[in-house]
Amino acid sequence: MSQTLHPTKIDIADNTRAAMIDLLNARLADAVDLATQMKQAHWNVKGPSFIALHELFDGIHAAVQGHVDNLAERITALGGTARGTAAVAAAGSTLPAYPLEIHSGAEHVDAVSGALAAFGAGVRAAIAEAGEAGDADTEDLFVEVSRDIDKNLWLVEAHAQAES
Repeated sequence: MSQTLHPTKIDIADNTRAAMIDLLNARLADAVDLATQMKQAHWNVKGPSFIALHELFDGIHAAVQGHVDNLAERITALGGTARGTAAVAAAGSTLPAYPLEIHSGAEHVDAVSGALAAFGAGVRAAIAEAGEAGDADTEDLFVEVSRDIDKNLWLVEAHAQAES
């Protein structure tokens, strides 16, 4: 979804900027969706692990909101327009839809870990694409996001793993 580039003195070729803006906007849609999925889990989790999961999902939401902001700001730094509305995210997200009729901690752990894993896979693909395009700053931003998502995936998956 190419868009008009705003003037900037950044020393990145216009075709690279346009490609990175499209890539960033695609992951921005996923990140906005992921943030709302974390709130869905936060609001609706039930069971003996309620407080631990309630707080964990809220913390992940806060972290993802930070990534949303960083992705959007990189888009605008490259001279693009960040497309971060809920409607754009709903139309463009590649994440699986969050199940709305689940309640138990185990069900939410499974759904949240699936969402984090899917988002992480998309971000890792974006790392490679930004690297191939020669945009080290966008590549680095995606690496930072990937590292944080993987950490949060570990924290969530630990709730489903039994002691050996």
